[in-house]
Amino acid sequence: MARNWQRWLAGVATYAFLVPILAAASEPPLPNLNHPHAPRWPEGFSPDQLSDSQKAGQVAAWLEEQYPEPRPEAVRMLIAILRGSRLAGTDGWFGPAQSRYTWQWLLQKHVMPPDTAELTAEQFCGKKSYFDQLDRNGDGKLKAEDFDWSDRNPYANQWAQVQRWARRLDADGDGLITAEEWTAFYQRLAQGRNQGIRASDLRQALLPRGRSSLEPGDTPTIPVLVRGLYAQEIGALSPGPNLGDPAPDFTLRTPDGSQSVTLSTFRKTRPLVLCFGNFTCGPFRSLYPEVEEVWERHREHADFLMIYVREAHPTDGWKMVSNERQGVVVSQPKLYDERVAACQQFCKKLHPKMTVVVDELDDRVGGTYSGMPARLYILDHEGRIAYKSGRGPFGFKPWEMEQALIMACIETEAARSRE
Repeated sequence: MARNWQRWLAGVATYAFLVPILAAASEPPLPNLNHPHAPRWPEGFSPDQLSDSQKAGQVAAWLEEQYPEPRPEAVRMLIAILRGSRLAGTDGWFGPAQSRYTWQWLLQKHVMPPDTAELTAEQFCGKKSYFDQLDRNGDGKLKAEDFDWSDRNPYANQWAQVQRWARRLDADGDGLITAEEWTAFYQRLAQGRNQGIRASDLRQALLPRGRSSLEPGDTPTIPVLVRGLYAQEIGALSPGPNLGDPAPDFTLRTPDGSQSVTLSTFRKTRPLVLCFGNFTCGPFRSLYPEVEEVWERHREHADFLMIYVREAHPTDGWKMVSNERQGVVVSQPKLYDERVAACQQFCKKLHPKMTVVVDELDDRVGGTYSGMPARLYILDHEGRIAYKSGRGPFGFKPWEMEQALIMACIETEAARSRE
């Protein structure tokens, strides 16, 4: 009897030990584990076990041992997720844009000393419209602060805050605030009061309490973020090309299938803007109309191309309640035609005027350029990378891109004058 009891206890202990491993084996494997930039993953650990913060911390510590500094971008992001990051925009692989076109570059083009404090309209060697657009604060002078898009810059912070407010007002998620949406927002805040709304009403609606910038129901769990990372839904695993690199060539089709577009066929006599994005990324939908505004202002001097990439928030991934409320319901395409259909939904809702092409299902272009979930590039008139925005959504800044584009146009015009 005692021996049977011991065998039973041993069986229970063995079962308790095997359950997590068996459960992990029954879960679908992480995608892209063989990707050259995918972080290694410890055997016996399923992402679904990582709801336990202690286990998530164990995996983070294992990764820190496996990857001493300096760590690859994807590893930094995975460690940040395991340590509890909710993608606030300053941790992991989120960082500033890379650009050849800086304040120092502009001073050098004007043959000004590097310690020059300001550049006036009379000194500026470009079009007046260029000066007015570069003069971000409108004081009639160009200064280093006009080109600072970091989180420490007050103007950049205000810009980001206005974008968050606009998303709250944009009920249907098409990047535009209609009179009906504005009125509905007002009526919701007024709550039937005839005398109007108070500053406290606005503050409560636009600056909700709590640290997260996500709406209720949209906050992800660690397992969801880990799977999204390996699926390249929250960002491509590769870092993409660097400044000065020749732009990798590609050929993709338009969503109606009527045209194939090859990057190398664009004229190398003027800058080219590449815009990467997808339908289910709410911040991208909110910001895309600003990219179209840049296109409207500069299409006579530069080319533009949008590349539609992998969904950021499919219904079978990091699902967004806010997307569902706005009628944006798309599962991750498993066939190329399904990705085309998602792109067509994007086109119907956002009405892009620039040329749009659809990435292949293997993410060959979005992965090469690290374009997921959203990113902006500028290629100079020689076809080299001259500006690379930070990773979307936080690094996707159309106004910052426009500043770089203006300087790319100045550079192009100067090169033509020397010919």
